[in-house]
Amino acid sequence: MRRRHFLERAFGLPAAAAAARLLGRAPALVRAEASLPSAPYGAAVGDVVPGLAIVWSRADRPARMVVEWDTTEAFRNPRRVRGPAATEESGLTARVELTDLPAGQRIVYRVAFQDIADTRVSGPPVAGSFRTPSAVRADVTLAWSADTVGQGWGINPEWGGLRLYETMRRAAPDIFIHCGDTIYADQPLLPEVTLDDGTIWRNLVTPAKAKVAESLDEFRGNHLYNLMDENLRRFNAEVPTVALWDDHEVLDNWYPTEVLPESDRHVEKRVAVLAARAKQAFYEHYPIRATAAEARRVHRAIPCGPSAEIFALDMRSYRGANSPNRQPALTAEAAILGEAQRAWLKSALRASRATWKVVASDMPIGLVVADGPVDFEAVANGDGGEPLGRELEIADLLAFVKRERIRNVVWVTADVHYAAAHHYDPGRARFADFDPFWEFVAGPLHAGTFGPNALDATFGPEVRFLGIPTGMKGNRPPSAGFQFFGTLRVDGRSQVLTVRLHDLSGKAIFTVELPPAR
Repeated sequence: MRRRHFLERAFGLPAAAAAARLLGRAPALVRAEASLPSAPYGAAVGDVVPGLAIVWSRADRPARMVVEWDTTEAFRNPRRVRGPAATEESGLTARVELTDLPAGQRIVYRVAFQDIADTRVSGPPVAGSFRTPSAVRADVTLAWSADTVGQGWGINPEWGGLRLYETMRRAAPDIFIHCGDTIYADQPLLPEVTLDDGTIWRNLVTPAKAKVAESLDEFRGNHLYNLMDENLRRFNAEVPTVALWDDHEVLDNWYPTEVLPESDRHVEKRVAVLAARAKQAFYEHYPIRATAAEARRVHRAIPCGPSAEIFALDMRSYRGANSPNRQPALTAEAAILGEAQRAWLKSALRASRATWKVVASDMPIGLVVADGPVDFEAVANGDGGEPLGRELEIADLLAFVKRERIRNVVWVTADVHYAAAHHYDPGRARFADFDPFWEFVAGPLHAGTFGPNALDATFGPEVRFLGIPTGMKGNRPPSAGFQFFGTLRVDGRSQVLTVRLHDLSGKAIFTVELPPAR
């Protein structure tokens, strides 16, 4: 009944008639809703670039995806794209690439699934919208955050579900960058968690969230769990996503050559096997562009018009083993980006004509993130000296940006589960061959809050803002209010970049305006 009312509001038609019109069929050919394929997890759009966008959805049974789009909600001149079949092989997910989209335009779309056995009938459509990049300098707003359903904090309907997604939707960004930990495949949920004040946090729990994920279906189930939340589905319908991944899509602090000890609770000990299954599930459940050159590649560039371009990184797939991180030379053991990705990023940054280059990273540069008593998980190694280990890749990249005079590069990141603003300056650094830049940290979206982490002095970072109180107890629940996202707004006329960090209510708790360098 709720779906029917939504369709009547969205299209001015009864649900059956709307589905029939989308498929170009007479309403009489549409069976009763319960017997038709449906899209219970809604639809989503991602990797929106000039002229192109990816539309995603998932059927409740094998069915063929069909998408219509137009520039007005009246759908007076719809364009129709018959997409692939959603089958068991793809986890019942499917995606369609929309092409020839007009620049700087609000696009409305609707998705329905055709019955595989009888393509004359289909289920009721789900709707969404997004804005395409402008061809000229214009206002553009990006948002970013990370960490969804971590540390035992799942969907609690009594609290309002994944509430920060609704807060971000109301901020109306043009694009959302999910900086990783899109799921927590390694962290099962309990039905109840007792909070410090004695009250009970009650999680929805599904079979996929009752154990660590190992099979492909279990990884898929983690993504579907998040999509049970109406805040996230409503957000996906209105805001395009650029998705990265980090460690918890597979397991905590993983690297490709890792083999788990016998004492670990995973039955499958080969992390490369787990990662392959996790990456398939990740690609199945996000609207990621997958050209022949970029098949299952997380790192990619997303041009957002002349004002901004996003460079999404992958600090998981190409890293060497976590170690004390003090290798003296830039070898495969010292990698976190890897040679090929680093070369791609240099080339993409040099070629970009956007005013602002936004490097979206799943892990921070200067924050010390440990993996046990002696090893390190992120870039920094904690000694504050000349670059060693993974710091060598970042030093090489920063020196390249300076040498090539690439202006207006900012970094956005997450991973550490709190909000912060860091300014890097060669005048404070042990390695000084770079131009000053900012790194902004946000998250968690809906997970435990931790921190703050120590800063490594190698690249001269300084904390300009910290979103949590020092000495705070770790793993604060979402209900404590320490959930964060950030926004970057480029003014179309002045090209000034305004960066804000926001709390759970949407209130801006930090703001800085950055004029563009010419």
